[in-house]
Amino acid sequence: MGIATDLIIVVVAALVGGLVAHRLRQPVILGYILAGIAVGPHTGGITVSSTTDIEHLAEIGVALLLFGLGLEFSLKKLAPVRKVALLGAPLQMLLTIGFGFGFGRLLGFDSLSSLWLGALVSLSSTMVLLKALMSQGWLGTLSSRVMLGMLIVQDLAVVPLMITLPKLDEPGFGLSSLGIAALKAAAFLGAMFLLGTRLLPAILKWVARAGSKELFVLAVTTVGLGVGYATHAVGLSFAFGAFIAGMVLSESDYGHQALSDIVPVRDLFGLLFFASVGMLLDPRYLLEHARLVATGVVVLSLGKAGIFAGVTRLFGYGNVVPLATALGLFQVGEFAFVLARVGVDDGSLSHDLYSFVLTVAIVTMALTPVMSGMTERIYARRRKSPGFQPLQNINVASDTLKDHVVIAGGGRHGRRIGEVLHHLGRPYVVVEHDQRRFQGLKDQGLAAVFGDATQESVLEAAHAHDAKLLLVTTPDTQVTSAIVRQARGLSSRLEIVARADDAKDVQELAGLELAEVVQPELEAALEMMRQGLVRTGVAPEQIHEYADRVRRAQRGESASYVAYLGELASTTSTTSVALRWMEVPPESPLVGTTLASADIRARTGASVVAVRRSGDVMLNPEASFELSVGDDVGVVGTPAQQGAFAALLAPPAE
Repeated sequence: MGIATDLIIVVVAALVGGLVAHRLRQPVILGYILAGIAVGPHTGGITVSSTTDIEHLAEIGVALLLFGLGLEFSLKKLAPVRKVALLGAPLQMLLTIGFGFGFGRLLGFDSLSSLWLGALVSLSSTMVLLKALMSQGWLGTLSSRVMLGMLIVQDLAVVPLMITLPKLDEPGFGLSSLGIAALKAAAFLGAMFLLGTRLLPAILKWVARAGSKELFVLAVTTVGLGVGYATHAVGLSFAFGAFIAGMVLSESDYGHQALSDIVPVRDLFGLLFFASVGMLLDPRYLLEHARLVATGVVVLSLGKAGIFAGVTRLFGYGNVVPLATALGLFQVGEFAFVLARVGVDDGSLSHDLYSFVLTVAIVTMALTPVMSGMTERIYARRRKSPGFQPLQNINVASDTLKDHVVIAGGGRHGRRIGEVLHHLGRPYVVVEHDQRRFQGLKDQGLAAVFGDATQESVLEAAHAHDAKLLLVTTPDTQVTSAIVRQARGLSSRLEIVARADDAKDVQELAGLELAEVVQPELEAALEMMRQGLVRTGVAPEQIHEYADRVRRAQRGESASYVAYLGELASTTSTTSVALRWMEVPPESPLVGTTLASADIRARTGASVVAVRRSGDVMLNPEASFELSVGDDVGVVGTPAQQGAFAALLAPPAE
């Protein structure tokens, strides 16, 4: 059966390898690579008949991987950490390339091979890091945002590296050749953004009107591969064109649907790519060069980790962030395989260097979950060392932080809560990791600690173990979960109130033993409802009961608020007793009269409980109090009694 048999062998082997990797809590791509080694030409046993055919199909996998990367790319993801991502990541890559180049020369590789080595090890793994962060509950923290921002830029840098590195081996290569390639890429980019931004979405819109999901998936795949082939035809990288096509579509109305539809196709061809990567690895190389591989793993990991820590520190990130970045991004990533395959196919990368980089990458990727999981323990030990710099804080007196309020997040909600507690003289502290917000809290004179509230050390600095209440103001449920877990580890008696943006988030937080979950949008709706019902004569206590039932229903505790509407409707017009404010008009017969002489209760049944004059409120005014023009009179009674008082206050004109 030829290629069909080879595909069956690869897919079955990849399934087995992926299941084994998953059971061992490793990324499935490691299982795919090991499957490729098992069915490759260097191991014997069941072997594919033509690795060349698989490699040709793997090229489609590379293109679809970068097409998916383009669809997922968004500048909005980089906004919170744009400086360290857009400037720090290129700096880290340049430093790592230089470090790898020097290490390659020490190992005896020539200059070009050493440059390839530096470029390959400068890339880290998005897949492995995401899995590690999710399993550790750190996804959404400041450290994770810094790492993912840098990874996005690293992944984007693969494209120019794929264009530039193979040309370094061409005879007569110089700045002119590089300039020509850059001009071609720029011209293609310009054409894509001028024509593609209109043409490609229009094609998908036209296909979508047919109402066929199969045709839409086919159209998305055609766009990605078709644009890639167009770039190949003009002398640029096939994968580069696919990436640009994804970027163009990501900004259209069909970007999200295109991404969700292309994922299964991408993953299938991606499987073939990672398996083809393993086919090129000879296990005998690992046995014969075990000491070299071990040296490479140690030296490259330590060097890369040190560079990441230094770069993040250079861009103003302190505390746990440099350590977390170093231990999370020290590995060699999956896009190094993409780049390495380009070098092998082009003849720029020797088989020995390929095997060395691939082996180092596999080992470092397998070590990532273990090393990343050590971040908190290492940081805790550093905090206890005599020379460790304490967390920055302002207006925080440790002796007053007992039975206080900890506010996680100094955004709009957190800052306002802090302002209220500050003016009331209640002990509190705000935890904020954004430097600009922290400076704003400082300018207002509010008590604050700079740091990420998902980290135990930061909560300890805020004395969360002695606090009475923790208010989590972040809208991100993953961050909220991480904060709550850390806080619960410090104090089991701590009451926690968290924020959630919708009912789905409320359900996700249901198992965290929270005292209350607040939905800002729901509370705004309930307040507008309260304002409306008060002005139509519904008693405040009934409104409060209804609002409370709605909140309980959102938490899944009750669904009776709809039935309560019938009870509310039956009592509103007859028995509701409420407070209503009415202004004394100039023509009122009560102007200049005392409350005693007006005999309001006997004549209307309503009671005057307060009078507001010139901003001052007088509760339960004396019987001798005289009413004046412009007074706001607070009257308690049923709607009928309040109506009788309104008629007494301003009789209708004849």
